[in-house]
Amino acid sequence: MNIVSSASRQIILDTETTGMNQGAGPVFQGHRIIEIGCVEVVNRKLTGRHFHEYINPDQAIDEEAIAVHGITNEQVANCPRFHEIAQQFIEFVDGAEIVAHNATFDVSFLDYELSRLSPAGPKLDDICGILDSLEIAKFLHPGQKNNLDALAKRYHIDNSRRELHGALLDAEILADVYLTMTGGQTKFNLSLGGEDGGAGAGGIIRLPQGRNPLKVVTATADEIGKHEQRLDLVAKSGKCLWRG
Repeated sequence: MNIVSSASRQIILDTETTGMNQGAGPVFQGHRIIEIGCVEVVNRKLTGRHFHEYINPDQAIDEEAIAVHGITNEQVANCPRFHEIAQQFIEFVDGAEIVAHNATFDVSFLDYELSRLSPAGPKLDDICGILDSLEIAKFLHPGQKNNLDALAKRYHIDNSRRELHGALLDAEILADVYLTMTGGQTKFNLSLGGEDGGAGAGGIIRLPQGRNPLKVVTATADEIGKHEQRLDLVAKSGKCLWRG
């Protein structure tokens, strides 16, 4: 299984719904989306762009679901309906690869909501790639707990704010988990343009003459500690080259 996607733009996505959807399946039990949270990743770097909406489902939220995500009927009573935010959502995800944990669940709900539009909207897999981070986690950690809380603990991702589930918070945590689980964020592109900034023979980047001195930024004690934690993770999977 190739765990590193080749997609340059990814949308890490999560949803919250009116019910727990046990049994026959989410759509056929009539449950609806009440929150969508998305964060954008481009070339394996978080961009800071996100899409987040609470949605009025025009039906009651199950008490069991409220106990999980904490979103009440009163909170969404004055929120937009899905059809009012659908175009913004489509434009945000169009052409990207969606990454979701147990993607079948989220995608089936979103496809159901899109199918209710007039005229009907597209199916997500017609405008996006779909990647299930749960399947990656099961491949990397067979026989272990692979829910988001377990993965955050395994990869030392801070989820201390997560007393309840919430779509945007879970999408942010999943972004950290997914990038760490599949190798981390990429390095910044340090190539420089201009006559002297291109790659010379052998791919060497020539810095332009007359440039200002480069600013040296030293790591803080906290950053060094987190770096060591990351190296501990690498060491568990084999020899850590950075430690000799």
